[in-house]
Amino acid sequence: MAAPRRRNSPNNKISLSSIASTLKAYFVPLLLLATSFFYQLVVLPRNFPPSYYDVLGIPRYSSIEEVTRAYQEITSKWNSSVEVPPTVNLIKVQYAFELLKNKLLKRDYDMFNIDEHLHVLEKVKEHHSGKHISEIDLPLIEAASFDPADRDFGLITSQNFSSMFEDDKALLLQVVSFGSKYCMQFSTIWKRIVNLLDGVANTGMVELGDVQLAVYLAEKKSSGQPFFRNGLPALLAFPPGCKSSSCLYRYDGELSVDAVTDWLATSILNLPRIRYFSKESMVPNFLAKSKPHQVKVIFISKTGERATPFIRQAAKKYSSYATFCFVIWREEESAFWWNIFGVESAPAIVFIKDPGLEPVVYEGYVNSSMFIHIMEKNKHHVLPQLRNLTSMELGCDVQGYSRAGKDTKIWYCALVAGRPSQELNKMRETVRGVQEKLSNSWEMDIVDQEPTSAEAALALKQKRLTFAWLDGEAQNRYCFFHIHSEDSYETCGPRRGITDVPRLFIVRYERYASDKKQDTKKQENIFHAWYNTEADPVSTLVAKYNGSSDISEIVIWISQTIKDGDSREIPSFKTKAPELLPEDVDQSWSQNSNKVFSSGKNMKQWTTTWLSNYIDDPRIGPSLLLLALMSFGYIWLNRSRSTQPSNQNESNQPNDEGKPKRRRRRTGISNQLIPPSITDEEPTDAQQIPFSDSDSE
Repeated sequence: MAAPRRRNSPNNKISLSSIASTLKAYFVPLLLLATSFFYQLVVLPRNFPPSYYDVLGIPRYSSIEEVTRAYQEITSKWNSSVEVPPTVNLIKVQYAFELLKNKLLKRDYDMFNIDEHLHVLEKVKEHHSGKHISEIDLPLIEAASFDPADRDFGLITSQNFSSMFEDDKALLLQVVSFGSKYCMQFSTIWKRIVNLLDGVANTGMVELGDVQLAVYLAEKKSSGQPFFRNGLPALLAFPPGCKSSSCLYRYDGELSVDAVTDWLATSILNLPRIRYFSKESMVPNFLAKSKPHQVKVIFISKTGERATPFIRQAAKKYSSYATFCFVIWREEESAFWWNIFGVESAPAIVFIKDPGLEPVVYEGYVNSSMFIHIMEKNKHHVLPQLRNLTSMELGCDVQGYSRAGKDTKIWYCALVAGRPSQELNKMRETVRGVQEKLSNSWEMDIVDQEPTSAEAALALKQKRLTFAWLDGEAQNRYCFFHIHSEDSYETCGPRRGITDVPRLFIVRYERYASDKKQDTKKQENIFHAWYNTEADPVSTLVAKYNGSSDISEIVIWISQTIKDGDSREIPSFKTKAPELLPEDVDQSWSQNSNKVFSSGKNMKQWTTTWLSNYIDDPRIGPSLLLLALMSFGYIWLNRSRSTQPSNQNESNQPNDEGKPKRRRRRTGISNQLIPPSITDEEPTDAQQIPFSDSDSE
């Protein structure tokens, strides 16, 4: 006979479903309650371990004398064999005594809870557990000895801290303790960082002994205790214009020269990085893509480190004149660099200027001032390009700027115009030869022997003569205005054919004298009314060269033109020359460096910082418990209300039978004004007539 099966009663099913629904309703309060217990029992004890004063059995912040007395009492029990604790406890007591008897280490621990030797304690506990205390090498903590010269190296105090913000430079601070071994080891790296930041940012060092300033620079926990998240040394940076702790940045990366300086240049100074190229990619990706007016600057590095801040700052400053890149030096490739640029060893800086010229090479390390001097000397081509940015500097400007000074009445600008091509490069090389010949003739006293070049050589020495070249395609309006001939399209504007004809011409600038301003006032007013614009403050005349490319012939023509322009009284003529078009700005040097870091990384960093600041707040546990109890009460109240009978609501409902009557009464009242129809009511004497099957009676 088969055994009877046990059937689940309906009551059991109802009880299980009710328990599941109850747990589902109270899920949030239960989660808050479990979290509060976990926080109080697990998280808080880990974040508030027993202090070293507790290990010695004395109150916190006790003096060094009290620490020594407590240690002697404990060790006396050990020696008398009255109480022999485990080796681990012996190590803890010994470590606590060595830390608290050191005046500097005790100060750092009491004020900022800094314990940089904790790894030593853990290591000793791991390797000497179970051994006798006599087998352990003492002392456990090695005292740091700062060099007296390092103590005063850029030391800042509360008295002179405000003076560090007198200029608009960024400020990099190192917070140190003279009792810290890590700070002592970092001092050599810090000196090199300070050297690399010379002229770029201000630097300084703050010692924890200046409690007021150290607390101001430290982070604050929820309890108000100051601390340094990553220990010491701590690096802080004030961006340009920042003068309070609310806008400072804290460095949490690797403590190396390359990492620290790159962080400061990128995150604080907003300086984009300079790219590295290999010898294979340098030509197609750097040299070929550089603009014609830019000088190519190549840094050959031996270490592979990133560009220092002063190089990146100078690169941003001179980005309108030059373009920059880095390459790595390898011994097996040394023959390549020697054959191409003439570089013997690294580090080196190579300047590539005009086509056909030998590169300019500087070998060896350079500092900030040396590099600025080198850039000022080499920022232009030997034959510079006339551009919107360089017109005033070259003296080829209709606004009256001359290299010879404001008192100069007449000056000249010899220009080679044409579209970028091989023909233009050859003409530029010819004009460079003219410029070199005139410079050498004056320096070597050959002017007396060659009177045909005297006027041009003298004007060049007096800075009344400037040589430059003009991009006729990019500056087509300016080019057409000065050449103004039937075949000027062969030189200016977009390329229409295979022929490119560069042209040489001289622009004569004459500044108006004070007595001529009154004479030309009426003429200027007529010009302004006719062209609806103001005339240039100087008078310009153009002389075009139509001879051969022989250097001597060009020198004679330039000298004769200058002689005629200086000796003849040429009537002034008011006109308005087209302005030089500005070049496209390189966006890589104007973008904000904050974009280098993604928003996801910033969010993650912010979340980590927030959790680390408030994870040890003792108010979190009671707050979670209070929220759990409040949510329990709120959910219980709502559930109890929903289960109450609804008799009162049913008794208050209106009678259904009364509703139609009210509707009919309203309908009757509303229909009193409507006239009756023959189909509305049946007459009393009405009869129904039966119908027959036929149509006739």
